Amino acid sequence: MMLIPAHHFRDIERKPEYLQPEKCIPPPHPRPAGTMWFIRDGCGIACAIVTWFLVLYAEFVVLFVMLIPSRDYVYSVINGLVFNLLAFLALASHCRAMLTDPGAVPKGNATKEFIESLQLKPGQVVYKCPKCCSIKPDRAHHCSVCKRCIRKMDHHCPWVNNCVGENNQKYFVLFTMYIALISLHALIMVGFHFLHCFEEDWTNLLQAYGLTREETAEARISLHEIKQPLKVSSTECSSFSPPTTVILLILLCFEGLLFLIFTSVMFGTQVHSICTDETGIERLQRKKQRRERRGSWKSVKETFGGDFSLNWFNPFSGPRHPKPLSDRDWVRQVSSVSDTENTETTTTTTEEPSEEPKNEDFVEKHEADGLVTSM
Repeated sequence: MMLIPAHHFRDIERKPEYLQPEKCIPPPHPRPAGTMWFIRDGCGIACAIVTWFLVLYAEFVVLFVMLIPSRDYVYSVINGLVFNLLAFLALASHCRAMLTDPGAVPKGNATKEFIESLQLKPGQVVYKCPKCCSIKPDRAHHCSVCKRCIRKMDHHCPWVNNCVGENNQKYFVLFTMYIALISLHALIMVGFHFLHCFEEDWTNLLQAYGLTREETAEARISLHEIKQPLKVSSTECSSFSPPTTVILLILLCFEGLLFLIFTSVMFGTQVHSICTDETGIERLQRKKQRRERRGSWKSVKETFGGDFSLNWFNPFSGPRHPKPLSDRDWVRQVSSVSDTENTETTTTTTEEPSEEPKNEDFVEKHEADGLVTSM
């Protein structure tokens, strides 16, 4: 038997009762199959509400400030349909990312009976999470917010109030993509709206004096020298007053620019993680473990649910359903454990030295692993 030193662990993780299989008791009321997944985290719920509010605010400004008052009905209808479709897909993707089980490992399964049922062979080990008392399959990490070990966990995102893992990464990617698209679309419409209104107001101003652009340029008439009161309609470009319209559009510009940058970066990061078959936590930790990586195209197909089709962009179409975990998925080889050359043969219950990354906020204080070995 091997004992891996645990000098890197915090004090609470060194307590023996956290590592003894007989201390693990399955939850008395397991979650029924088909139950909706929802994380009761105050910060995450608040961020999710803010996300919906910002999307609905953009919807309000686009419709009631820019499109409905416009006299170009074709322009209004086309842009209204496109923007509303993208907004609907963004909110649907957000709901699916928030309410889908990201790949939680069964809680409390690290019991003595279950470990014995695995019938470990020489050179095989199983990792045990002392926080949720679960046996951790490969590439699973513990989330302190969800209080569960999540398979292929990338990170915990407060904006969707959930972890991004094996089962909901597709929805998170679609959410970031659609938010980036509606942000870009809104910025383009705001630009056209400003240009159109400035040009239209200037034209109406000239028509109020019975002048053309050429006559104004030749006469070099200064508006400050004209005493005649202006009679230009303020409802040409918006149903709101000019100051209110400007404030609403400036806020929309700020929101659109901020979310365009943020979601574009997140979208690119997620696509890179999928193509390289490396999660955000694995990229930060850089564990030098031998792991067979899947090809980029195979990883993309597994994430988005099969060969390329329109279902890739459909938030109501799930990813390829993962296979149920078999006994061999819980077991790993000793060669994949770091620092095995510095171990001693003393007991069956051991700890693995923690390789906690410096970025605690991103990793959410992840795992403290227990290890059961057989030699």
